Amino acid sequence: MRVHVLAGALALAAFAAVPFAQQPADTREAHCAAARAAAGTEFLALYNRFAEVCNPGNQPERGRGAAAGSREVPGRETWYQPPAKVFDNLYFVGTKIHSAWALQTSDGLIVIDALYDYAVKDSVVEGLRKLGLNPATMKYLIISHGHGDHHGGAKYLQDEFGPRVVMGAPDWDLVAKNPRDPIPRRDMVATDGQKITLGDTTVTLYSTPGHTSGTFSLIIPVKDGGRPHLLATWGGTAVGSNTPAAGVKQYVDSAVRYRALLAKLGVEGIISNHTDYDSSIAKLQKLATRKPGEPHPFLTGVESVRRYMTVAEEVGRAALAATAGK
Repeated sequence: MRVHVLAGALALAAFAAVPFAQQPADTREAHCAAARAAAGTEFLALYNRFAEVCNPGNQPERGRGAAAGSREVPGRETWYQPPAKVFDNLYFVGTKIHSAWALQTSDGLIVIDALYDYAVKDSVVEGLRKLGLNPATMKYLIISHGHGDHHGGAKYLQDEFGPRVVMGAPDWDLVAKNPRDPIPRRDMVATDGQKITLGDTTVTLYSTPGHTSGTFSLIIPVKDGGRPHLLATWGGTAVGSNTPAAGVKQYVDSAVRYRALLAKLGVEGIISNHTDYDSSIAKLQKLATRKPGEPHPFLTGVESVRRYMTVAEEVGRAALAATAGK
């Protein structure tokens, strides 16, 4: 196992902003309209997640199973989702609501996110086994951010299999202050531009604060029929009326910088840690019936990735405009 950190200058150079021909007026309504246009039908669930900002009179119900801030264990039938092979080396081991991913390398597994503690054994551990993977080969567990629906199972995986647990410094602190979820032992602190190499595979981490101060997003190399591609995660999706203005500003800045980076790298697909926002379940269903030569459902293209990040940016700008009373 090897961990490398990119030089700060390289990371900053990668985060150059992408120019656009026309910027919307700086009002909540204009930014919401720009976000809705970028969402189209593909990312409508992502746009609707921000209903409290863009459509406060018609907010959809959020979440299924255990709601944010709740630790009641819902019935298994409400959250269990069978695991699936997504690429030659990437596997879905999440629930109907929350995503977790396993990256197979030549020297073991890198797992991304750990779900709530009630789901981790059935979805991650047994999911890996059903896919023919050995959870004991888990070497790294990367946590996107310090909320219980993503780190709740980390302590179990750490205790059972001993992976290095990686999280942003502010979110290690956040997790330690929240006794509602099992607290993993503090381990690796993620840094901007950090490369984690395991065997033949390197994952790159980028700091994208806003949803939390320590949110991290990942660049993941995958293969489809032996052909290499790049995927990205967006580590923390939501901001809203309760997010401090400084946090929303961080979120907007992160979206702009990260979008530029993804364009520069030619990233062809973006995956979420909530299944609704990238339509993971529908894509898994398409994948199950995919015929030779048909497009991969998760490889939606660089323009699709740009639009996903534009939705995030514009709704963040709408939240800022609303805060400023514009």
